[in-house]
Amino acid sequence: MNPEKVVFGFFIVMALTLNFGFFVGEPGNPDHHHVYELVAAIFVNLVATILKFGDRSHVGALLLSTSFVADLQLFAAAIVWGVAVYVQQLSLAGSVMSSIVSLAGGAMFANIVSVLLLVIETAFLRR
Repeated sequence: MNPEKVVFGFFIVMALTLNFGFFVGEPGNPDHHHVYELVAAIFVNLVATILKFGDRSHVGALLLSTSFVADLQLFAAAIVWGVAVYVQQLSLAGSVMSSIVSLAGGAMFANIVSVLLLVIETAFLRR
């Protein structure tokens, strides 16, 4: 067992599960989506992105691109949250929270693709 692959797989799957945890719930209800869960998802996605820089294969390039998409979507969600609350002094209920959750959903889809690529790569790995 390769410890590097274990850590790599752990962070990819953890990024997906944290993103899923933030995404699940009623889209317009801020009580179902906690800001610290979004921050944790962003942090773990960034760590997963950094770990993906070492792979020089074609699949590694696809993994890195999906990670960039997830990071971009999660950063956009955090920016929308911050601007709505701290700049425009808006309530998070309704369309603002729905936009944040939609952006997190896009990141979750990118993370699903990343996990699927990892599973496919592992399935075709020959010893």
